[in-house]
Amino acid sequence: MAEDALFLPGLSPVSGKPVHLAFDGGRLTSDGGVLVLAEIERGLGIAERLAGCITDPRAPERVRHGLAEMIRFRALLIAAGYPDANDCDALRDDPAFKMAVGRLPETGAGLCSQPTMCRLENLPGKTALIRMTDAMVDLFCDSFAEVPRRILLDIDDTLDRVHGAQQLSLFHAHHDNRCFLPIHIYEATTGKPVAVILRPGKTPDGAEVALVLRHLVEAIRRRWPKVEIVIRGDSHYARPEAMSWLERNSVRYIFGLAGNRVLLDRVAARAEDAAVRRAEQDADKIRSFHDFRYAARSWTVERRVIARIEATRQGSDTRFVVTNLTGTPRWLYEVLYCGRGQAENLIKAHKLHLASDRTSCSKATANQFRLLVHTAAYWLLHTLKGLAAKTSFWRDAQFDTVRLAFVKIAARVTELVTRIKVSLPSSYPYKQSLARFADRALAMPP
Repeated sequence: MAEDALFLPGLSPVSGKPVHLAFDGGRLTSDGGVLVLAEIERGLGIAERLAGCITDPRAPERVRHGLAEMIRFRALLIAAGYPDANDCDALRDDPAFKMAVGRLPETGAGLCSQPTMCRLENLPGKTALIRMTDAMVDLFCDSFAEVPRRILLDIDDTLDRVHGAQQLSLFHAHHDNRCFLPIHIYEATTGKPVAVILRPGKTPDGAEVALVLRHLVEAIRRRWPKVEIVIRGDSHYARPEAMSWLERNSVRYIFGLAGNRVLLDRVAARAEDAAVRRAEQDADKIRSFHDFRYAARSWTVERRVIARIEATRQGSDTRFVVTNLTGTPRWLYEVLYCGRGQAENLIKAHKLHLASDRTSCSKATANQFRLLVHTAAYWLLHTLKGLAAKTSFWRDAQFDTVRLAFVKIAARVTELVTRIKVSLPSSYPYKQSLARFADRALAMPP
């Protein structure tokens, strides 16, 4: 091996000694922490859940790479910072990834290649993808040790620029680009993903919002019939079809509400009063909150609307939300509604740190499958953070920080007759934390 190693010349000497850099270190991996992620994946059972929703058309006697193994390999690659299917070719013989999917690091056969992974991405049809989405909702429910009394779900869509003429791609004038606008839904208290749904690059209408929420609520209530569900979203989810369905099915909601002349006239006197009081007190800002009953032309009933009026030195600003929740207007707006800003950080983690906008397949079904596998990778890193102590820095760390600290670890892998030895650097700075993660990952109930 040393004879064929590539030598890198030109490095400066250190203390008078020449430095020779060559790729002759033996069977090394730069992703030793993947083995801990693999234990987490086994505990969650994500690959088996998703693979169980797909019908495998291949002849069993000719199968070299099982569906669950390929999904596990892909999710681990994404979690480790390799978001493209092309990375399968570069890492199919990496000892850590081979061990992570259950193959021996030296004598085990190589993992699947990029063409094989591409065929997997194009295999699931619409029915299989619906089953897989439901399987991810089941994973969300199974992740709780006890059935919660109440869950708060944030729903939002995000820009996903397309790279060609993919199915569902549309031109969006606001973003000045052809794009998808996939819907992301997270549980606000824990940051756990519930569903990520690919959709066309246009604002969702009322029928679509109602359909998504109905499918989601029914899937959760099949598992938790008595749980209280609260839906939170911005103004383009305040559709009359969606709100009516939520009201009929005893689901609470709080949505932003776009202002109009009628709404502004209802609070004009209060806005003027706030501006006068700010001027009299020479204050930088004065806020006031008010609620009233209101029915738009497209609504069949009156609903509770909360107005937040803010007077500053730059002028006045009024925002509205619509809700069927009880509580003071200030708390509902400042604490509950404004808390949805955290969902933007969760979407950022999904898109930026896990590159889930790599939806470059021509078929919409293949791109939806990619979103599901990227969500599986989200689960791995989110669960890894959750294994830290409650007061630990790692609980609030970003995914890329966690990846650099606990996944990107150099390791030498040696396959012996009776065991496999994985040697990590003696100077690794987070030994105690990694040991804690590994111990807790092994203790995860299946």
